[in-house]
Amino acid sequence: MVFFPNKLYEIDAAGNIMHWSPYNGKVLPGYMFAGTGFWDTFRALYPFLNLVYPSINKEMQEGLINDFKEGGFLPEWSSPGFADIMVGNNSASVVADAYIKGLRGYDINKLYEALQHGANNEGPMTAVGRKGVQYYNELGYVPYDVKINENAARTLEYAYDDFTIYQLAKALNRPAEEIALYKKRSLNYKNLFDPQHKLMRGKNKDGKFQEPFNPLKWGDAFTEGNSWHYSWSVFHDIQGLIDLMGGKKDFITMLDSVFVMPPLFDDTYYGGVIHEIREMQIMNMGQYAHGNQPIQHMIYLYNYGGEPWKTQYWAREVMDKLYTSAPDGYCGDEDNGQTSAWYVFLCLRFLSCMPRYGSICTGLTIV
Repeated sequence: MVFFPNKLYEIDAAGNIMHWSPYNGKVLPGYMFAGTGFWDTFRALYPFLNLVYPSINKEMQEGLINDFKEGGFLPEWSSPGFADIMVGNNSASVVADAYIKGLRGYDINKLYEALQHGANNEGPMTAVGRKGVQYYNELGYVPYDVKINENAARTLEYAYDDFTIYQLAKALNRPAEEIALYKKRSLNYKNLFDPQHKLMRGKNKDGKFQEPFNPLKWGDAFTEGNSWHYSWSVFHDIQGLIDLMGGKKDFITMLDSVFVMPPLFDDTYYGGVIHEIREMQIMNMGQYAHGNQPIQHMIYLYNYGGEPWKTQYWAREVMDKLYTSAPDGYCGDEDNGQTSAWYVFLCLRFLSCMPRYGSICTGLTIV
């Protein structure tokens, strides 16, 4: 049985689609869905829906329009309305991905308006809109030292989200200046790259990297992971990341290091071992933590470094060791379908594709 996402709409006696609004408590016409967190599901679940169940995702896009009209922002985690969970502005990926892959029959211009609004405003809580947006737009990153938690993760996700807005803006023939703005912002990930460690790192408002830096520290500048997990969160410009790391040879060495390193960690940000950390230990695949989302795409990056056999090897290792049909057959949270969708894509032999658009095998890169 699938619980999430769930429908908040029904069909009335006259055959009309009606929903209950979690934003104002009214019963209104149109679709509405809830119980999904885009931080998890933009990566594989929604691309899977686009591929296999496009009619359902079309309804979901119409539901997002109603979210925006009734709540003023798109939800990043709906439970059933706005929930203050996780980071990022990943509704942008869900909206852009659907339209660019061919979904039609809904008001995409209203959704684009919602994306622009969410990308340039803070919402009613930290997980809606963009927390730290003024810093991000002015400095090109959310600073470490301004009391905004998980700032590096926010920066990296905002940059990817800007890429998706850029792609949608091109598809909608938006003004050239607007298109150029989001393209430029999509490269903000470079502002957090530390060439000394070849990893992403929090940066203070004055432009200096945060100190001390422990790449094994979970949380802090990152979200439910550490720098070794989040440094690969450049879904849209892999060649740019390869160049920052010094070329393909060094890039491969960094990828290999994820599996070579022991599953050590620093849990001081949380004050104890959270279950995602424990799952990484139990999996015993180095710093690879498939039980959570930030690094799930990392094994595909070997393709870009010129060693695709390593993608094939590690994909099979994950499938065979971290998934079973038993009641405890997941290596972490199923997370609204994300962990399952990743596995189904692999079973469909999407083995040599790369989540270039925040999702498996979408075929979109920066141009």
